[in-house]
Amino acid sequence: MSAPICRDLKCFGDISAREQHMKHGVIGKLLGVAVEDKSVISLGPGEPDFSTPQPILNYGARLLASGRSTHYSPPSGRKELKEAIIQKLRRDNKIRARPENIIVTSGSQEALMMSLITTMDPHENIILPSPSYMGYEPAVEFLSGRVRQIPLRQENNFDLDVDLIKRAVNSKTRGIIFCNPSNPTGMIYPKKTLERLADVAVDKGLFIYSDEAYEKIVYDKKPCSFGSLNGMKDYSITLQSFSKSYAMCGFRLGYAVAPKRIAEAMSHVHVNTTISAPTISQMMGTYALKTSESHTFRMVREYDRRRRMIVKRLNGMGLKTLMPQGAFYAFSNISHLTKDSNKFAEQLLKKAKVAVIPGAEFGKYGEGFLRLSYATDYRKIETAMNKIERFVK
Repeated sequence: MSAPICRDLKCFGDISAREQHMKHGVIGKLLGVAVEDKSVISLGPGEPDFSTPQPILNYGARLLASGRSTHYSPPSGRKELKEAIIQKLRRDNKIRARPENIIVTSGSQEALMMSLITTMDPHENIILPSPSYMGYEPAVEFLSGRVRQIPLRQENNFDLDVDLIKRAVNSKTRGIIFCNPSNPTGMIYPKKTLERLADVAVDKGLFIYSDEAYEKIVYDKKPCSFGSLNGMKDYSITLQSFSKSYAMCGFRLGYAVAPKRIAEAMSHVHVNTTISAPTISQMMGTYALKTSESHTFRMVREYDRRRRMIVKRLNGMGLKTLMPQGAFYAFSNISHLTKDSNKFAEQLLKKAKVAVIPGAEFGKYGEGFLRLSYATDYRKIETAMNKIERFVK
Protein backbone atom coordinates (compact mmCIF):
# COMPACT_ATOMS: atom_id res chain seq x y z
CA MET A 1 0.00 0.00 0.00
CA SER A 2 1.46 3.33 -1.00
CA ALA A 3 1.90 6.10 1.52
CA PRO A 4 -0.74 8.84 1.42
CA ILE A 5 0.18 12.10 -0.24
CA CYS A 6 0.82 14.71 2.43
CA ARG A 7 0.01 18.28 1.43
CA ASP A 8 1.15 19.69 4.76
CA LEU A 9 4.96 19.66 4.72
CA LYS A 10 4.97 19.73 8.52
CA CYS A 11 4.13 16.03 8.50
CA PHE A 12 7.57 15.44 7.00
CA GLY A 13 9.26 17.43 9.75
CA ASP A 14 9.63 20.67 7.78
CA ILE A 15 12.53 22.96 8.66
CA SER A 16 11.95 24.61 12.02
CA ALA A 17 11.42 28.33 12.41
CA ARG A 18 14.39 28.29 14.77
CA GLU A 19 16.76 27.10 12.05
CA GLN A 20 15.29 29.38 9.42
CA HIS A 21 15.82 32.36 11.71
CA MET A 22 19.54 31.62 12.00
CA LYS A 23 21.98 33.70 9.97
CA HIS A 24 23.23 31.93 6.84
CA GLY A 25 26.38 33.64 5.63
CA VAL A 26 28.40 33.32 2.45
CA ILE A 27 31.41 31.62 4.03
CA GLY A 28 30.30 28.12 3.03
CA LYS A 29 29.90 29.16 -0.60
CA LEU A 30 33.27 30.93 -0.73
CA LEU A 31 35.24 28.16 0.93
CA GLY A 32 33.40 25.52 -1.10
CA VAL A 33 34.62 27.12 -4.32
CA ALA A 34 38.13 27.33 -2.87
CA VAL A 35 38.14 23.59 -2.19
CA GLU A 36 36.79 22.64 -5.62
CA ASP A 37 38.97 25.01 -7.66
CA LYS A 38 42.61 24.04 -7.14
CA SER A 39 43.80 27.30 -8.72
CA VAL A 40 42.37 29.25 -5.78
CA ILE A 41 44.63 30.28 -2.90
CA SER A 42 42.56 30.13 0.26
CA LEU A 43 43.23 32.57 3.09
CA GLY A 44 39.92 31.62 4.63
CA PRO A 45 40.18 28.62 6.96
CA GLY A 46 40.46 29.16 10.69
CA GLU A 47 42.63 26.16 11.45
CA PRO A 48 46.38 25.52 11.58
CA ASP A 49 47.98 24.32 8.38
CA PHE A 50 50.26 22.19 10.55
CA SER A 51 49.45 18.58 11.36
CA THR A 52 49.06 17.41 14.94
CA PRO A 53 52.59 17.01 16.40
CA GLN A 54 53.99 13.57 15.61
CA PRO A 55 54.57 12.48 19.23
CA ILE A 56 50.86 13.04 19.95
CA LEU A 57 49.87 11.11 16.81
CA ASN A 58 52.23 8.27 17.72
CA TYR A 59 50.67 8.07 21.16
CA GLY A 60 47.21 7.94 19.57
CA ALA A 61 48.32 5.12 17.27
CA ARG A 62 49.51 3.11 20.26
CA LEU A 63 46.17 3.70 21.98
CA LEU A 64 44.28 2.43 18.94
CA ALA A 65 46.45 -0.66 18.73
CA SER A 66 45.90 -1.42 22.41
CA GLY A 67 42.12 -1.12 22.24
CA ARG A 68 42.09 0.96 25.43
CA SER A 69 40.42 3.97 23.83
CA THR A 70 37.27 2.42 22.38
CA HIS A 71 34.86 2.85 25.32
CA TYR A 72 32.83 5.74 26.71
CA SER A 73 34.45 8.14 29.13
CA PRO A 74 32.76 9.68 32.18
CA PRO A 75 30.41 12.39 30.87
CA SER A 76 32.28 15.33 32.39
CA GLY A 77 35.67 14.01 31.31
CA ARG A 78 38.37 11.50 32.23
CA LYS A 79 39.99 11.96 35.62
CA GLU A 80 43.52 12.02 34.17
CA LEU A 81 42.63 14.76 31.69
CA LYS A 82 40.93 16.87 34.34
CA GLU A 83 44.01 16.62 36.56
CA ALA A 84 46.24 17.71 33.67
CA ILE A 85 43.87 20.60 32.89
CA ILE A 86 43.92 21.74 36.53
CA GLN A 87 47.72 21.86 36.51
CA LYS A 88 47.73 23.71 33.19
CA LEU A 89 45.17 26.26 34.41
CA ARG A 90 47.20 26.97 37.53
CA ARG A 91 50.49 27.24 35.61
CA ASP A 92 49.40 29.09 32.46
CA ASN A 93 46.19 30.92 33.35
CA LYS A 94 46.53 31.62 37.08
CA ILE A 95 43.13 29.98 37.53
CA ARG A 96 42.59 27.65 40.47
CA ALA A 97 40.05 24.96 39.63
CA ARG A 98 38.88 21.63 40.99
CA PRO A 99 37.62 18.61 39.01
CA GLU A 100 34.01 19.62 39.66
CA ASN A 101 34.63 22.95 37.87
CA ILE A 102 35.61 21.27 34.58
CA ILE A 103 33.47 19.80 31.82
CA VAL A 104 35.31 18.22 28.87
CA THR A 105 33.56 18.74 25.55
CA SER A 106 33.79 17.96 21.85
CA GLY A 107 35.56 21.21 21.01
CA SER A 108 35.13 24.67 22.49
CA GLN A 109 32.03 25.37 20.36
CA GLU A 110 30.21 22.61 22.24
CA ALA A 111 31.53 24.10 25.47
CA LEU A 112 29.91 27.40 24.47
CA MET A 113 26.62 25.72 23.54
CA MET A 114 26.51 23.83 26.84
CA SER A 115 27.24 27.06 28.69
CA LEU A 116 24.43 28.92 26.95
CA ILE A 117 21.91 26.08 27.31
CA THR A 118 22.69 26.02 31.02
CA THR A 119 22.67 29.75 31.76
CA MET A 120 20.42 31.49 29.20
CA ASP A 121 16.65 31.25 28.84
CA PRO A 122 14.74 31.97 25.61
CA HIS A 123 14.37 35.68 24.82
CA GLU A 124 17.22 36.68 27.11
CA ASN A 125 20.09 38.45 25.41
CA ILE A 126 23.84 38.17 25.12
CA ILE A 127 26.16 41.08 24.39
CA LEU A 128 28.65 40.45 21.58
CA PRO A 129 31.56 42.68 20.63
CA SER A 130 31.39 43.18 16.87
CA PRO A 131 33.30 42.01 14.93
CA SER A 132 33.51 38.66 16.73
CA TYR A 133 33.74 34.97 15.89
CA MET A 134 30.94 34.02 13.50
CA GLY A 135 29.83 31.03 15.59
CA TYR A 136 28.64 33.05 18.58
CA GLU A 137 25.54 34.71 17.14
CA PRO A 138 24.05 31.50 15.65
CA ALA A 139 24.65 29.69 18.96
CA VAL A 140 22.64 32.31 20.84
CA GLU A 141 19.87 32.46 18.24
CA PHE A 142 19.62 28.67 17.99
CA LEU A 143 18.61 28.72 21.66
CA SER A 144 16.03 31.47 21.02
CA GLY A 145 18.21 34.12 22.60
CA ARG A 146 18.90 37.59 21.30
CA VAL A 147 22.20 39.26 20.44
CA ARG A 148 23.13 42.86 21.19
CA GLN A 149 26.18 43.92 19.18
CA ILE A 150 28.67 46.46 20.54
CA PRO A 151 31.14 47.98 18.03
CA LEU A 152 34.88 47.47 18.19
CA ARG A 153 36.71 50.30 16.42
CA GLN A 154 39.97 49.95 14.52
CA GLU A 155 41.04 53.41 15.71
CA ASN A 156 40.71 52.07 19.27
CA ASN A 157 42.77 48.94 18.48
CA PHE A 158 39.52 46.94 18.52
CA ASP A 159 39.47 47.17 22.32
CA LEU A 160 36.26 46.52 24.26
CA ASP A 161 34.29 49.69 24.98
CA VAL A 162 33.21 48.94 28.54
CA ASP A 163 31.08 52.09 28.78
CA LEU A 164 29.06 51.02 25.73
CA ILE A 165 28.73 47.51 27.13
CA LYS A 166 27.45 48.86 30.43
CA ARG A 167 24.84 50.99 28.67
CA ALA A 168 23.72 48.03 26.56
CA VAL A 169 22.89 45.86 29.58
CA ASN A 170 19.19 45.55 30.39
CA SER A 171 17.02 43.31 32.55
CA LYS A 172 17.17 40.54 29.93
CA THR A 173 20.97 40.52 29.54
CA ARG A 174 22.55 37.25 30.66
CA GLY A 175 26.19 37.80 29.78
CA ILE A 176 28.95 38.76 27.38
CA ILE A 177 30.88 36.51 24.99
CA PHE A 178 34.31 37.47 23.71
CA CYS A 179 37.39 35.79 22.27
CA ASN A 180 40.83 36.66 23.66
CA PRO A 181 43.02 36.78 21.57
CA SER A 182 40.33 37.86 19.16
CA ASN A 183 39.06 36.10 16.10
CA PRO A 184 38.90 37.97 13.70
CA THR A 185 40.88 41.06 14.77
CA GLY A 186 43.91 39.30 16.26
CA MET A 187 44.04 41.76 19.15
CA ILE A 188 44.52 40.98 22.85
CA TYR A 189 42.31 42.80 25.34
CA PRO A 190 44.33 44.73 27.97
CA LYS A 191 44.08 43.55 31.56
CA LYS A 192 42.79 46.98 32.62
CA THR A 193 39.88 46.63 30.19
CA LEU A 194 39.03 43.19 31.56
CA GLU A 195 39.17 44.50 35.13
CA ARG A 196 36.64 47.20 34.22
CA LEU A 197 34.49 44.52 32.59
CA ALA A 198 34.72 42.49 35.80
CA ASP A 199 33.23 45.41 37.70
CA VAL A 200 30.31 45.45 35.26
CA ALA A 201 29.82 41.69 35.69
CA VAL A 202 29.53 42.08 39.46
CA ASP A 203 27.38 45.21 39.31
CA LYS A 204 24.93 43.77 36.77
CA GLY A 205 25.14 40.07 37.71
CA LEU A 206 26.40 38.89 34.33
CA PHE A 207 28.23 35.81 33.15
CA ILE A 208 31.41 36.39 31.15
CA TYR A 209 31.97 33.65 28.56
CA SER A 210 35.70 33.97 27.80
CA ASP A 211 36.76 32.06 24.69
CA GLU A 212 40.52 31.47 24.98
CA ALA A 213 41.01 29.04 22.09
CA TYR A 214 43.99 31.02 20.74
CA GLU A 215 45.71 31.58 24.08
CA LYS A 216 49.03 30.04 22.98
CA ILE A 217 49.07 31.56 19.49
CA VAL A 218 50.52 34.87 20.73
CA TYR A 219 53.53 36.95 19.74
CA ASP A 220 54.59 39.93 21.84
CA LYS A 221 52.49 39.55 24.99
CA LYS A 222 50.25 37.04 26.73
CA PRO A 223 46.54 37.55 27.30
CA CYS A 224 45.04 37.72 30.77
CA SER A 225 42.55 34.94 31.49
CA PHE A 226 39.35 36.58 32.67
CA GLY A 227 38.77 33.83 35.23
CA SER A 228 42.03 34.72 36.97
CA LEU A 229 40.81 38.19 37.99
CA ASN A 230 39.92 38.80 41.62
CA GLY A 231 36.34 37.85 42.45
CA MET A 232 35.53 36.38 39.04
CA LYS A 233 35.27 32.73 40.05
CA ASP A 234 31.46 32.89 40.21
CA TYR A 235 31.02 35.04 37.10
CA SER A 236 33.40 33.55 34.53
CA ILE A 237 32.99 30.59 32.19
CA THR A 238 36.31 29.94 30.48
CA LEU A 239 36.18 28.13 27.13
CA GLN A 240 39.31 26.30 25.97
CA SER A 241 40.32 24.17 23.00
CA PHE A 242 43.09 21.84 21.85
CA SER A 243 42.44 22.70 18.19
CA LYS A 244 44.73 25.70 17.77
CA SER A 245 47.49 25.23 20.36
CA TYR A 246 48.13 21.58 19.45
CA ALA A 247 46.77 21.54 15.87
CA MET A 248 44.16 18.97 16.95
CA CYS A 249 41.13 20.41 15.13
CA GLY A 250 39.93 17.05 13.86
CA PHE A 251 40.02 15.42 17.28
CA ARG A 252 37.26 17.75 18.56
CA LEU A 253 38.43 18.33 22.11
CA GLY A 254 37.79 21.30 24.36
CA TYR A 255 36.61 22.12 27.85
CA ALA A 256 34.84 24.68 29.99
CA VAL A 257 35.84 25.93 33.42
CA ALA A 258 32.84 27.15 35.37
CA PRO A 259 31.42 27.61 38.87
CA LYS A 260 30.57 24.22 40.37
CA ARG A 261 26.78 24.65 40.10
CA ILE A 262 27.10 25.63 36.42
CA ALA A 263 29.52 22.82 35.55
CA GLU A 264 27.22 20.25 37.17
CA ALA A 265 24.25 21.54 35.16
CA MET A 266 26.35 21.55 31.99
CA SER A 267 27.23 17.92 32.63
CA HIS A 268 23.51 17.02 32.72
CA VAL A 269 23.02 18.68 29.33
CA HIS A 270 26.21 17.17 27.93
CA VAL A 271 25.31 13.58 28.80
CA ASN A 272 21.95 13.96 27.04
CA THR A 273 23.47 15.36 23.85
CA THR A 274 27.02 14.14 23.30
CA ILE A 275 27.34 11.64 26.19
CA SER A 276 31.09 12.27 26.35
CA ALA A 277 33.93 13.69 24.30
CA PRO A 278 35.80 11.02 22.26
CA THR A 279 37.87 8.87 24.60
CA ILE A 280 40.89 8.68 22.32
CA SER A 281 40.88 12.46 21.96
CA GLN A 282 40.80 12.88 25.74
CA MET A 283 43.71 10.48 26.19
CA MET A 284 45.73 12.24 23.49
CA GLY A 285 44.85 15.60 25.04
CA THR A 286 46.18 14.42 28.39
CA TYR A 287 49.41 13.40 26.70
CA ALA A 288 49.64 16.77 24.91
CA LEU A 289 49.29 18.71 28.17
CA LYS A 290 52.02 16.65 29.83
CA THR A 291 54.61 16.90 27.06
CA SER A 292 56.86 19.66 25.77
CA GLU A 293 55.27 22.64 24.01
CA SER A 294 58.20 22.91 21.62
CA HIS A 295 55.91 22.01 18.70
CA THR A 296 53.57 24.88 19.60
CA PHE A 297 56.51 27.27 19.84
CA ARG A 298 57.69 26.24 16.37
CA MET A 299 54.23 26.85 14.93
CA VAL A 300 54.07 30.29 16.53
CA ARG A 301 57.50 31.23 15.17
CA GLU A 302 56.33 30.43 11.65
CA TYR A 303 53.03 32.25 12.15
CA ASP A 304 55.03 35.26 13.32
CA ARG A 305 57.11 35.25 10.13
CA ARG A 306 53.96 35.15 8.02
CA ARG A 307 52.24 37.76 10.20
CA ARG A 308 54.94 40.36 9.63
CA MET A 309 54.97 39.79 5.89
CA ILE A 310 51.21 39.83 5.33
CA VAL A 311 50.62 42.96 7.42
CA LYS A 312 53.43 44.82 5.65
CA ARG A 313 52.06 43.85 2.25
CA LEU A 314 48.46 44.75 3.07
CA ASN A 315 49.36 48.15 4.49
CA GLY A 316 51.63 48.72 1.49
CA MET A 317 48.66 48.40 -0.86
CA GLY A 318 46.54 50.81 1.18
CA LEU A 319 44.51 48.29 3.19
CA LYS A 320 44.93 49.51 6.77
CA THR A 321 45.78 46.49 8.93
CA LEU A 322 46.80 46.47 12.58
CA MET A 323 49.60 44.11 13.61
CA PRO A 324 47.86 41.06 15.16
CA GLN A 325 48.90 40.31 18.74
CA GLY A 326 47.52 36.78 18.70
CA ALA A 327 45.72 34.13 16.60
CA PHE A 328 46.59 33.90 12.88
CA TYR A 329 44.39 36.45 11.17
CA ALA A 330 44.94 39.84 9.56
CA PHE A 331 41.84 42.06 9.63
CA SER A 332 42.07 44.59 6.83
CA ASN A 333 40.08 47.77 6.26
CA ILE A 334 38.55 47.98 2.76
CA SER A 335 35.90 50.59 3.59
CA HIS A 336 37.47 53.07 1.16
CA LEU A 337 37.01 50.54 -1.65
CA THR A 338 33.54 49.14 -0.99
CA LYS A 339 30.48 49.22 1.25
CA ASP A 340 29.81 45.52 0.62
CA SER A 341 32.50 43.15 1.89
CA ASN A 342 30.54 40.09 0.73
CA LYS A 343 30.50 41.29 -2.86
CA PHE A 344 34.15 42.34 -2.66
CA ALA A 345 35.17 38.87 -1.43
CA GLU A 346 33.12 37.21 -4.16
CA GLN A 347 34.79 39.34 -6.85
CA LEU A 348 38.24 38.73 -5.35
CA LEU A 349 37.58 35.01 -5.55
CA LYS A 350 36.21 35.18 -9.09
CA LYS A 351 38.81 37.51 -10.62
CA ALA A 352 41.95 37.05 -8.52
CA LYS A 353 41.41 33.46 -7.36
CA VAL A 354 41.99 34.33 -3.70
CA ALA A 355 39.50 33.28 -1.01
CA VAL A 356 39.09 35.47 2.07
CA ILE A 357 36.29 35.95 4.61
CA PRO A 358 34.20 39.14 4.33
CA GLY A 359 34.05 41.18 7.51
CA ALA A 360 30.24 41.17 7.48
CA GLU A 361 30.40 37.51 8.50
CA PHE A 362 31.65 38.64 11.91
CA GLY A 363 28.77 40.96 12.71
CA LYS A 364 27.40 44.25 11.43
CA TYR A 365 30.43 46.20 12.66
CA GLY A 366 32.72 43.91 10.69
CA GLU A 367 31.43 45.39 7.45
CA GLY A 368 34.14 47.21 5.53
CA PHE A 369 36.82 44.67 6.46
CA LEU A 370 38.28 41.37 5.26
CA ARG A 371 39.73 38.58 7.38
CA LEU A 372 42.79 36.93 5.87
CA SER A 373 44.18 33.82 7.53
CA TYR A 374 47.93 33.33 7.47
CA ALA A 375 47.61 29.73 8.57
CA THR A 376 48.87 28.63 5.18
CA ASP A 377 52.17 28.29 3.34
CA TYR A 378 54.39 31.41 3.28
CA ARG A 379 54.90 31.31 -0.49
CA LYS A 380 51.19 30.91 -1.12
CA ILE A 381 50.54 33.97 1.03
CA GLU A 382 53.11 35.92 -1.01
CA THR A 383 51.41 34.88 -4.24
CA ALA A 384 48.01 35.79 -2.80
CA MET A 385 49.31 39.23 -1.82
CA ASN A 386 50.50 39.81 -5.39
CA LYS A 387 47.08 38.85 -6.70
CA ILE A 388 45.22 41.05 -4.20
CA GLU A 389 47.49 44.01 -4.96
CA ARG A 390 46.74 43.75 -8.67
CA PHE A 391 43.02 43.42 -7.91
CA VAL A 392 42.76 46.53 -5.71
CA LYS A 393 44.74 48.63 -8.20
